[in-house]
Amino acid sequence: MTVIGLIIPFIWEVAVNLLTRLSVVFLSPAGPFFTAAGERLFIPFGLHHLWNALFRFTEAGGSYVINGDTFVGVVPTLNEVLFNQGPNSEYWSMMPSLTRFMAQQQMLCTMFAFPAIGLAMYKTSYDENKKLVKSLMITCIVTALLGNVTEPLEFSFVFLAPLLYVAYACIIGLGAVALSFASVGIGYIRGTIFDFAIFGLLYEKTNWVSFVIIGIILAVVTYFVFTWAILKFDLKTPGREDSPSLDNKLIKEKKYDEIAKIVVKALGGKENIKNVDNCITRLRIDLGDIKEIDKNLLQTSGCTGIFFPAAKHIHIVYGPLVEFVRNSVDEELEKQ
Repeated sequence: MTVIGLIIPFIWEVAVNLLTRLSVVFLSPAGPFFTAAGERLFIPFGLHHLWNALFRFTEAGGSYVINGDTFVGVVPTLNEVLFNQGPNSEYWSMMPSLTRFMAQQQMLCTMFAFPAIGLAMYKTSYDENKKLVKSLMITCIVTALLGNVTEPLEFSFVFLAPLLYVAYACIIGLGAVALSFASVGIGYIRGTIFDFAIFGLLYEKTNWVSFVIIGIILAVVTYFVFTWAILKFDLKTPGREDSPSLDNKLIKEKKYDEIAKIVVKALGGKENIKNVDNCITRLRIDLGDIKEIDKNLLQTSGCTGIFFPAAKHIHIVYGPLVEFVRNSVDEELEKQ
């Protein structure tokens, strides 16, 4: 690691020089597409903050001169214009060119795309699961709308349908470009409903009406794209899992310890379980050998679906209580 540590700074210097030259792309009319779609695509890898920092704090986001002072990146410039110069300043005209890389992109997700995706998943879920899916989708949408946390809903379909996730990212990217052409100048960093109210409605000259119109159009497109894809390809989004369990009494009675024992045993024991994770409805487990799985035993754990999205990887559906199951599985593995 010492050797690697000595080498990386030289590699990183070259990488930074290449990335900062992306300002030509970012500052072009198509720039918001790459920044917005790029952020969505980096989220599953946990690298979106690195991607955002690139144009927020480096030359890739441009250099701007205000009252003789040079500001590098979008955020320092936006801080100066938004909080020091104000709407009556000559520099306020810079706002649409700055905010097109910022929170208004995120607001397209939290305020418009997410309700559309949630509605599509609810409408396409099986009738007997609609009540559960409704509560799950409301939770995910409100979490994003109030807390700016988008991963729970995005992770509900990114691993099931990567191409649909790419389409979703592109829709957000195109919406961001539309906001730029409409000279929308809303927001700061976060994309919550509170930020829209503060930086969109309370500030002057933000063109928030155009934002709402574009957002509604984006929501309609997103709804129909997701509805079509889910039905066309029979995607097992929440509420569409084929239930192999005739009795999910254990999950209803919240007997997570018993469920964990069954899961560990059915998957071949501790030695065969390499990694345990979960999304909003499923256990996601890496295995050493899938031949060790006792599927009949696993079905007695109260799960409502079993899938194999990749070799040596299994998804076991328990619904919104999955986190409790995962914690119990972790505890069971520690005991063995």
